[in-house]
Amino acid sequence: MLKIATLALGLSLLAGAALAAVQPFPASFKTRTIAVNGTQIYVRVGGHGPAVVMLHGYGETGDMWQPLAVALAKTHTVIVPDLRGMGLSAHPDTGYDKKTQGRDVSGVLDALHVDKVDVVTHDIGNMVGYAFVAEQPQRVTHLVLMDAPIPGVGPWEEILKNPLLWHFRFGGPDMERLVKGRERIYLDRFWNEFSANPKNFDEASRVHYAKLYARPHAMHDGFEQFHAFDQDALDNHEFLKAGPMTMPVLAVGGEKSFGPEMAVVAKAAFTNVKGVVIPAAGHWVMEENPKDTVAAVTNFLN
Repeated sequence: MLKIATLALGLSLLAGAALAAVQPFPASFKTRTIAVNGTQIYVRVGGHGPAVVMLHGYGETGDMWQPLAVALAKTHTVIVPDLRGMGLSAHPDTGYDKKTQGRDVSGVLDALHVDKVDVVTHDIGNMVGYAFVAEQPQRVTHLVLMDAPIPGVGPWEEILKNPLLWHFRFGGPDMERLVKGRERIYLDRFWNEFSANPKNFDEASRVHYAKLYARPHAMHDGFEQFHAFDQDALDNHEFLKAGPMTMPVLAVGGEKSFGPEMAVVAKAAFTNVKGVVIPAAGHWVMEENPKDTVAAVTNFLN
C-alpha cells in the first residue's frame, strides 16, 4: 500500500538545526523571460557545464530550487523556469496539460541553445518533466523525480482514492471566489498537511509564496494544473505504449510521504531507477531537509 497519508501534490542549506527562508538566487544567475509555445516563461540561468533544468510544483515557484541551484552551478549550467501560469511566468488562457508544458520546457532549452539536459522535478514538475522526457528521451541524460505521482502511470488510480487529495477536483468560479483574498489560508493547508512538521515550512517562505499566488490569475491557473490531470493521464497512456525509457532515474521520496514508493511510480515507466528516502521530511523535501536532498541529487548527477 502506498504511504500517501501525507502526500501532496528558494531556500538556503541547513545552518545547524535551523531552516532558513527563501533566499534570492546569486547575482551570477541571470533572469530573462522567453517567448515560447504561445506564452512567456520566466527563467533563471547560472553556472557552467552540462545543463540541468529544474521544474517546481504547486504551492511554490522556481524559487524553491535555490539551495540545489547554488550547489549544482559549480558543475552545471542550471536552468530554473517558472511553469506557465505560476510565479513570474505569463498566464495564458489554455495549455495547462503537461504535454503542452513539456513543450514549454523544450522551447526554453532551444532558446538557450541547450541540447542534452539533466531534468530535476518536484510535484507538478514531475508531471511536466515526464511529458518532456517522454517526447524527447534522446535529449535527457538523467532524471530526478521528487515525491509526487504521474497521471496514468503506475499506481495512479490507487492514489486518486486518497481523501487527502480532494484538491485534485477543486476549482471553478465558485471555488475561486472562496479563495480570493484568502490564498494564504488555502496554501497553508498544503504546507501543513503534507509536511512531516509544519514548522519546517517557515513563515517567511509562506509569506513569499502566498504573495505570488495572490497575483492576478495565479490561483485560477493553479487550479487548471489539476483540472488537466484527466487529459494528462490519456497522454501518458499513449507515451507508455512506446515502452519503458532507459535513462538513469533517481526517485526521491520524503520519509513521511511517498518514501520508497516513489521508486514504484518511477519503475512503471523507466528501467534504470534508483530510489532514495529523505529522512525527517514529508512532501516538501527541499524545505524540510535541504541538506540531504541536495546531497542526494548532486551525488546522482555528478
